[in-house]
Amino acid sequence: MRARMRAVAVTAPHALFSLPSTPSASASSSSTAINFDSVSRFRRLGLFRFRARVRHRKPILNAASSAGAVEVGFREIQEKCSKWQWKGHTISYLVVHPPQARSSDPPVLLVHGFGASIAHWRRNIMILAESQTVYAIDLLGFGASDKPSGFAYTMEIWAQLILDFLDEIVRKPTVLIGNSVGSLACVIAASESTNALVRGLVLLNCAGGMNNKAVVDDWRIKLLLPLLWLFDFLLKQRGIASSIFERVKQRDNLRNILLSIYGNKESVDEDLLQIIKEPADDEGALDAFVSIVTGPPGPNPVQLMPRLSLPILVLWGNQDPFTPLDGPVGKYFASLPSQQPNISLFILEGVGHCPHDDRPDLVHEKLIPWLASLPTS
Repeated sequence: MRARMRAVAVTAPHALFSLPSTPSASASSSSTAINFDSVSRFRRLGLFRFRARVRHRKPILNAASSAGAVEVGFREIQEKCSKWQWKGHTISYLVVHPPQARSSDPPVLLVHGFGASIAHWRRNIMILAESQTVYAIDLLGFGASDKPSGFAYTMEIWAQLILDFLDEIVRKPTVLIGNSVGSLACVIAASESTNALVRGLVLLNCAGGMNNKAVVDDWRIKLLLPLLWLFDFLLKQRGIASSIFERVKQRDNLRNILLSIYGNKESVDEDLLQIIKEPADDEGALDAFVSIVTGPPGPNPVQLMPRLSLPILVLWGNQDPFTPLDGPVGKYFASLPSQQPNISLFILEGVGHCPHDDRPDLVHEKLIPWLASLPTS
């Protein structure tokens, strides 16, 4: 047994059900940045609270993975987030600066998946911020960003949000790092970018669409398709949708869903449950849930990936029930390195749908050297 120091954190998982306008945004932002050098001061002030937790764990093999044990608390993230006005909506984002930024190190933008938020990157933010400026964003409809009533969510809208954020807030070529539908939004954004603001892509168990109806050539989805259509119909009845959503949000149900999509069951903690549940209680969260689950699946990565020549790192948990390696999406991404030399792929053993929170040590082991190897601009 070993004690590991762990920040009090609440996270958001990305994907509960893996089952996004061309005008430029008029934007204003109020920005609060976390400086990496000030972490020790935050600790003294109580903004980063650490406690020892004794667990049975395999030894950590390197410094990069040991840093993966440092978590940023949910409340701390909330307190340090900034607000940006995008197309009449308030978008929440976080920025963390490294102790000594080098001009050759590109910033990274972390994009969560369905049901999650900035805090789902709790175990990655500070280790990445040792060498890069780290941005993280709550997509419209999630986290502390607006959840407009009756809004029709699409993958294309989220992709445009990412591009406008790069153009107006980051203003530098950036590596996009996404999980599940966040990965797909990053792929769409990169394929539509015309001003070289996307420096590279990191895709963690990329989704095939905004919901499961995108993967119609998977025999498992074919079998379930009539049920998915029925589910869509029921969700369009407000009373039924509200009842289903309330049941999904119950802690025991959330825990069971998360346990089914995480390989490392220890990562499914009370912090994770809280960070998913709290934004789901916001006004407009039900509308977002219904729109995303019943809406159009959006662009298919199979059509988009061949267009991309920038460096791409694909990390895939092999215990993912949503986008399994033996499904059409998993098989397609697994085949890409032999077809496109700009793509590197690593399979993460014993890892589920959200590798960055499930086994951050394995993710950092591949991600950090890959970031360091990017050619200078």
